[in-house]
Amino acid sequence: MSRGKPSAAREDAIPHAERPLDEGQQQKAAMRRMFARIAHRYDLVNRLISLGQDQRLRRQALRMTRIPPTGRLLDVATGTGDVALMASQIYPEAHITGIDLTPEMIQPARSKTGRPSMGWGVGDGLRLPFPDRAFDAVISAFMMRNVPDVEQALAEQVRVVRPGGYVVCLEMSWPQRFPMSLLFKWYFFGWTPLIGRLISGEADAYTYLPRSVKAFRSPETMARHMLDVNLRDVVWKRMMFGTAVIYAGQK
Repeated sequence: MSRGKPSAAREDAIPHAERPLDEGQQQKAAMRRMFARIAHRYDLVNRLISLGQDQRLRRQALRMTRIPPTGRLLDVATGTGDVALMASQIYPEAHITGIDLTPEMIQPARSKTGRPSMGWGVGDGLRLPFPDRAFDAVISAFMMRNVPDVEQALAEQVRVVRPGGYVVCLEMSWPQRFPMSLLFKWYFFGWTPLIGRLISGEADAYTYLPRSVKAFRSPETMARHMLDVNLRDVVWKRMMFGTAVIYAGQK
């Protein structure tokens, strides 16, 4: 391999458990630990910091998946299952699958009311445990700014979608126009960590949230990534005064 990898004999001499994690593995491990800590209050804090609008955003994103009535939908980074469960209401005859990197997040999802045609599992968004063309659409909500490789995550979603199917991403975005940019900064760096600390006891996770949104790529760059993984007719829709964006592209 490139980057001057040691010889096979030398690498095999290092016990697997002692090999240092690369940057991407470290980020995934950190995300897993963080979400495991906040899983028990995740839904409540989301409702409070979004002023109850997070469900409306998920519903709008689901409508852009355009799955057929009896189609198959994959919800990547399903968390506590809000998107998957909402999909089961909008598409009552569809088969819905939700996966997440963090087992502690999946546990509340399993306990919520669902249908026999729904499935839950633990899985890595960078290596989806499904064959090619297994779904009519793939959706992710508030996932992309947490992954170490956005293009790899998108490429995996494209891989498991049938030709003609859609990849839809809902993500937060930092508004660029004054005064919304200033108001959002005050709200996200002030109110959000306070609510997170009071409700979940985990201020660090909700300090990470505004930093991750501010550091995330622009809608134009995100759309370009989607084109780079061979999606076509890529569109994005700004929501909530530019603080959230829904992206959609067709395979």
